[in-house]
Amino acid sequence: MKSKKATIHDIAKKLNITASTVSRALKNDPRISKATKKAVTDKANELDYQPNHIASALRSGKSQLIGVVVPIIDRTFFSAVIRGIEEVAYGLNYRVVVSQSNEIVKHEVSTINALLHARVDGIIASLGKNTRDLEHYQNVIDKGVPLVLFDRTTDDLLTNQVIIDDYLGGYMATEHLIKQGYRKIVHFTTVNAVNIYKKRFSGHRQALSDYGIPFDEDLVSRGDMQLEDGIQGITKILEQGIAFDAIFSSSDYAAAGAMQVLKKKGVRIPEDVGVVGFSNEQFTDLTDPPLTSIKQFPMEMGHVAAQLFFDALEHPNKKPHPKKTVLQPELIVRASSLRND
Repeated sequence: MKSKKATIHDIAKKLNITASTVSRALKNDPRISKATKKAVTDKANELDYQPNHIASALRSGKSQLIGVVVPIIDRTFFSAVIRGIEEVAYGLNYRVVVSQSNEIVKHEVSTINALLHARVDGIIASLGKNTRDLEHYQNVIDKGVPLVLFDRTTDDLLTNQVIIDDYLGGYMATEHLIKQGYRKIVHFTTVNAVNIYKKRFSGHRQALSDYGIPFDEDLVSRGDMQLEDGIQGITKILEQGIAFDAIFSSSDYAAAGAMQVLKKKGVRIPEDVGVVGFSNEQFTDLTDPPLTSIKQFPMEMGHVAAQLFFDALEHPNKKPHPKKTVLQPELIVRASSLRND
């Protein structure tokens, strides 16, 4: 049998005061004496009282909660975005409820529905790579709940979003390799139709074109952008005997996997093969050699996403004119691609 949760009525009974006095004391009402507030707080702790946020939200219309949904939580990028959101939210007396979809669509759908059921005041989310049907997000919008998308977004929903210029990031990475003297550049991209990877691929191809380098489909490796995909992708290219002198990976993880294989085979980085990743994960400083990467400014992305949420919250009756904020990426050059001084 589960023990019954303590209520304000239980606290009131123990202290021989009214439930309304307990409620005011817990809200730090100035009309309640310090002695009573302390007695109520002590008794609440003793009884392990937990406020019912849903009931409170029903009464006030506000839960002071923001739901944040990310595909994978154990990535530097997503954890930094969450920190950025929290910095803004905590400053405005809001709390953040974080869930991860693990790239599983049904988990994403159930999480969104659970957050709506919990009466969060809004949702900030990044789409899973397998998400095609957007009905669960459209339901958020239809209910009048503020929705902000970040990083992995879509133009098929009428809502605010914040992204970096992935096209420019792809262009910068490839241009850097070209300027270092590399010409046959392998590109790691995804098998999924995710906007950010498509844009990075487009930027890569445009840089090749602008510098007069023919695009070669044989130099494209498609996977899930994980460490193992980099290992398998570059192994396959080596086994096929395809000539290459550089790698631009749309993921730092896949880049790191490829570097492991190259080092085991005695390929020198960057002398023989230059490598550039994307996202500037924390480990990029620790690889051997350190990995050149595209910085995405995730903390700023989190700040902007939270600001867009609070703007929408302050103007609930304003007709939707979705705002897309585009942050500029930065190339962080390290030894993995630096062949020319």
